[in-house]
Amino acid sequence: MKVPLLDVTRIPAALQAQLEARAIEVLRSGEYILGPAVSAFERDCAELLEVPHALGVSNGSDALLMLLMALGVGPGDEVIVPSYTFFATAGAVARLGATPVFVDSRADTLNMDADEVAAHITPRTRALIPVHLFGLPADLGALRAVAGDLPIIEDAAQAFLSRRDGRPVGGIETAGAFSFFPSKNLGGYGDGGLVTTRDPVLAERLRVLRAHGSEPKYHHAVVGGNFRLDALQAALLHVKLPLVEAELTGRRANAALYREALGDMPELRLPPDRSEHSYNQFVVRFTDGTTRDRVQRELSAAGVGTAVYYPLPLHRQPCFASVAGSTRCPVADEAAATSLALPIFAALRADELAYVAESLRSALCPRG
Repeated sequence: MKVPLLDVTRIPAALQAQLEARAIEVLRSGEYILGPAVSAFERDCAELLEVPHALGVSNGSDALLMLLMALGVGPGDEVIVPSYTFFATAGAVARLGATPVFVDSRADTLNMDADEVAAHITPRTRALIPVHLFGLPADLGALRAVAGDLPIIEDAAQAFLSRRDGRPVGGIETAGAFSFFPSKNLGGYGDGGLVTTRDPVLAERLRVLRAHGSEPKYHHAVVGGNFRLDALQAALLHVKLPLVEAELTGRRANAALYREALGDMPELRLPPDRSEHSYNQFVVRFTDGTTRDRVQRELSAAGVGTAVYYPLPLHRQPCFASVAGSTRCPVADEAAATSLALPIFAALRADELAYVAESLRSALCPRG
């Protein structure tokens, strides 16, 4: 049996027909940049995420960049980011000439450690960017307690409709950044992103920055960029928007099946069992890197798709050598060496999931 890590084409025929019909509508409309399709999607995202302001943007990386620009981050400033995450979180900081300050993660959740943040705040710190890693919300209460009045940008790229204390992430702190990359729980058919905030002044800055800083048209008081979400992506994402909760329900059900099948294995550390987890990835951890690499090879030979998120923490990336210096992030190093993502998407069949679990058990405990 072959089981992919993710199959974005595995959708119901009725949904495929809806998507194709909506795409044709947009093509025939002649309105491809912003316009009613984007506005309607933004309105319903804002309602679902319980925020007054949601703006469709070009991608999740630009969402982070725009938010930092809107907050005035620039050369000489520091922004605290986790080392164990996707590159864009720190890349957005560096693109503005600011310094990413890398901190370690909590061993239990792999999210940003508030104690580490407290130890790295300086007079130059301008913001924090906690990541809701793999769909598990970060401890925003603990982070706010140490951040004081500093802005907190929630990197919710992997966490659309994850909740913390009943509230959707991305709308809890200063602002949120989302990605609609095809692999996300709400995935598009190309690139796309969203920025959210409760602050009307910040929202207006973001609107201006999204279109080259133009306000009114062809007049520029600030330098922005081309950060717009195109109408076709917005329309297709809007078709899928009402189905996100069902996708998350399916992923959580699959996570529960993995726990039942693998929970008795001391060689394996499963992700935290939290009801608010949206499982954009289901990442297990092994006792050491050698075991992880061997198991991944054996799963590949058995036809099971897996991925390593992330093999090299950000504080060890060559492009950040000059700013990371002697930074130590032992939890990030351990996670990078021992973590492996298993298939978790909602359309995964029960027999496929059982095959993945059995293949993993066999790789860890080969029968003599």
